[in-house]
Amino acid sequence: MKDKAIPDRPVPVVRLIIPDPEGKVLFLRRARTAFGDGGWCLPGGKVDYEETVEEAALKELREETALEGRDARFLFYQDSLPPEPGSMHCINFYFECGVSGELEMNPESSEWAWLGPDDLDRYEIVFRNDEGLRRYWGSD
Repeated sequence: MKDKAIPDRPVPVVRLIIPDPEGKVLFLRRARTAFGDGGWCLPGGKVDYEETVEEAALKELREETALEGRDARFLFYQDSLPPEPGSMHCINFYFECGVSGELEMNPESSEWAWLGPDDLDRYEIVFRNDEGLRRYWGSD
């Protein structure tokens, strides 16, 4: 039987790629969440009704990290088909942006790290963000 919390249609999701001067990107470790608990992902989340993907991207960044995004640029989308029957089907919209402010995590995250292409295999990356990053870094 299908979990009622899982939508029966694709869910639009935004993901933020925030590069540092060495080309690494910010990842958050999820904590106390229904999806991806303990795994690492890019900042982001679901797009709400009557919200553009651009608005959602900057809002999610602010909510999850207290950082203010600037010069957000849409990069690509990624279909994330359900990894198993009955699980969530997402369409990820990837943005790259600069940030200002001091990083402060909300309760959805337990820690943060800057990861580069050589780090991905050493972390449990969730929501297929590793596939998106390989595309971003041109190594897919």
